[in-house]
Amino acid sequence: MANSTPTNSARALLTEIIDYAGLFPPSALSMTEAVRNYAAYQHSIYNWMLGRFVVPVSRLDEFLANAKDFFQADGDVCRLSVLAGEDIDGTLRTIENFNRANAPFIVCDALELKAETAAQIEIIAEILPPNLTTYFEIPISKDLADLVSTLAICKQRAKIRTGGVTVDAFPRNEAIVRFMRTCLAANVPFKATAGLHHPLRCMKPLTYQENAPEGIMNGFLNVFLGVGLLQQGYHSRLISDLFNDNRADNFLFDDEGILWRQEYFVSTPLLRYIREKNVISFGSCSFDEPVMDLLELELL
Repeated sequence: MANSTPTNSARALLTEIIDYAGLFPPSALSMTEAVRNYAAYQHSIYNWMLGRFVVPVSRLDEFLANAKDFFQADGDVCRLSVLAGEDIDGTLRTIENFNRANAPFIVCDALELKAETAAQIEIIAEILPPNLTTYFEIPISKDLADLVSTLAICKQRAKIRTGGVTVDAFPRNEAIVRFMRTCLAANVPFKATAGLHHPLRCMKPLTYQENAPEGIMNGFLNVFLGVGLLQQGYHSRLISDLFNDNRADNFLFDDEGILWRQEYFVSTPLLRYIREKNVISFGSCSFDEPVMDLLELELL
């Protein structure tokens, strides 16, 4: 049975946690379907969990053609996270022109792009407008510390890819923990994308196609709670154990915080802190699936 009022700790952990990426695999919806879904989610009782709509810069005009009746007619504000094209200058001009024409009802206020080197980060950061929150998707490699420290110096944010539609797209637990520890040490906020649309670790089909291959998916509760434990100085091995935990009865939510395995506690104030300063959101091609899973766990 759903809770009529989620606990304070659930609210702290889940508020604006899901950036809706319905345009992308495995959902890969049409723009019409994705925009209609997002508008419906904004009017659902779980709208407090909803973050931005993720859209490629090349499809902003298509988005606007489908969205203006939803968001300009009734006064709702729609925030977009835009995936940059190869031409960063062109991307920024497109966003500037789009916002000038459509704010305040529809606003591109976040940007996501890829960078392979520290030099790329430095060059791009110099031309970014200060009012555009930007996430750099960086490789999880031996150069991770250098990349994250460059993001810190440039006052930018990081992005980690936590899955995909193939088994080999999912990084090892140790790699995710290393990424999180490095970002925390450098005070670099980050977001995740792909492979996190279930609350707890599970074996699931990797796409929605019939007879799709199955793989182990990390749970977003596991990962986000792991940030809270890392903030308290717990060892990486414990966080990896947390990532592997798929037992719902090991996670106790109440108004004071979240207790894991009856021993490790993350307080509600700390949850609010890490969501504001450390782990910001995750991109998911589904909003319904995380919500339904949370309902099944009786967290909503």
